[in-house]
Order: sequence, then structure tokens, then C-alpha cells
Amino acid sequence: MTTVLIADDQQLIRAGLRVVLDEPDLTVVAEAATGAEAVRLAREHRPDVVLMDIRMPELDGLEATRQILADRATAGTRVVVLTTYDLDEYVFRALRLGASGFALKDLDPGQLVDGVRAVARGDGMLAPAVTRRLIATFARRPAPGAARLDPDGLTAREREVLDLVVVGRDSAEIAASLGISPATARTHVSRLLSKVGARDRANLVIMAYESGLVVPGIP
Repeated sequence: MTTVLIADDQQLIRAGLRVVLDEPDLTVVAEAATGAEAVRLAREHRPDVVLMDIRMPELDGLEATRQILADRATAGTRVVVLTTYDLDEYVFRALRLGASGFALKDLDPGQLVDGVRAVARGDGMLAPAVTRRLIATFARRPAPGAARLDPDGLTAREREVLDLVVVGRDSAEIAASLGISPATARTHVSRLLSKVGARDRANLVIMAYESGLVVPGIP
């Protein structure tokens, strides 16, 4: 069972998300109306996934995300940021802080459910077209001391896997592209993350852009 915490200052949004996430393998354990409440409830319930609105009172979603991901008590929790806009510097900053992906509030319900499941598995939630545009825009301004990828340290297969992760392919799609099983694809991704020291796929994508391995605007 995947447990979820919904953090949004609008009750109607929270109610809608709760309905969408009413699935046999998902359960909403708590709802937060402020960033401070999201941090407190995350520590209390230790959910697998937090759906975090960026703009909230008391404590914004960025700081709440930072606190949750930095807290040893919530070490297993992953954060997906919620946004109304598909090009938002706050979203990219959240990804830099360690968020596992982002979702537009008008996302198709089925895609949101699949995305939450993917994040719980460690696959991340990165809509390909939006992700490329978002990260390409803000990766031109690397964070000070940002971790870098050494292309010389990657095998040919690891570089293939990296290229597919960057364009938003999930494990099944990577498997189909490379002619391998999904289990093998997941193993390759896991080893790549470990090798370069990336927290998850979202962090790997950012590292690839900031290291110059992927050039914004060039496939």
C-alpha cells in the first residue's frame, strides 16, 4: 500500500486529489493546508509520497520540501510538487532540492495516479515535453557547487540509459528502446543513479543538463 500526504491550501483541490487517489493500492493518510502543517504531518505519518503545492501560507512548498527531504525521520518520503503552470522556476528549484518530480494540477487523473505509483517505486514523475522545456530553461543557471557528471566515467550502455531518462522514458519504455527486460532496465537505472550519486531520476536529469551532457534545445 502506497501512502500519500496531500498538501494544498485549497480545500477543493485537496478533495479532488483525494477522490482521484481513491485506488486499492493508494491511501491518503493526511491533508495539509499550509507548508508548516505539511512538514508536521509528514513527520507524523511518514508517507511514501507527498503531493506538495508550491504556493502555500506559513511556509511555502519549497521550504516545506527542503525540510521534509532533509529530515531523517522522513528519509523514505518522496515529494512531487504541484503547480498550475508548466514553466515555473519554483518547480525547478524544488527539483534541485530533491523533489522526485512535478505534476500540473490539470493533469489527467489516470496519469496522476500512475505518476504517484511511479514515484513510490523510485521512477520519478517527469512529463517528457514539459520537463525538457522546464529544465532546459533553468539549467542554464547552474547552482553553485552543483554536482557534475563525468561522461568519461560512463559506459556506452549507461550513456544510452541516461539519454532515455533525460527525455522522460520510464523503465518499460527504456526496456523497449534497448531490447531488454523492464527488470534489467530498472537495474541499469539504479546502478547509474548509484554511480553518479543522484538521488533519483529527477536529480539525474538536472545533473545531466548542468554538466553539459545534454544541451538545451538539442535532442
